[in-house]
Amino acid sequence: MRSRKNLVQSRSFAGLLERSIRACQNRTIEAVQVLEELIELARQMREASRRGEKLGLTEEELAFYEALETNDSAVAILGDEVLKAIAQELVEAVRKNITINWTVRENVRAKMRVIIKRILRRHGYPPDKQEKATQTVLEQAELICGDLVKS
Repeated sequence: MRSRKNLVQSRSFAGLLERSIRACQNRTIEAVQVLEELIELARQMREASRRGEKLGLTEEELAFYEALETNDSAVAILGDEVLKAIAQELVEAVRKNITINWTVRENVRAKMRVIIKRILRRHGYPPDKQEKATQTVLEQAELICGDLVKS
């Protein structure tokens, strides 16, 4: 379920799981250690779920927040409150502009890219990191667009 909603968490958790499995297959760690790592992964996943509640964000807003948060300088410059506002605005913009087949129509994707860039610029997101953030946010929007189209 997490891989269908949150791009950043999905990549992070998949990497941790893959590393543990690879280490076990290469016999560099024992099965007991793999189980300990899986327990730790489950704990991290629970904490990630609670994080949205603590920040006062919906599941979709948290996904966009984390997509923006991958840039450490943005976090340092803007802080949580501004990133929360950007995430909430992005969810609203995606909801207003999403169409059923937007992921395959380049003109609609281009419009969405412009909207994302405007929101980032308006909130002072670091210019040198905007392109990567725009791409990550666009990928996140594609990931959850099915859920947003249904609602």
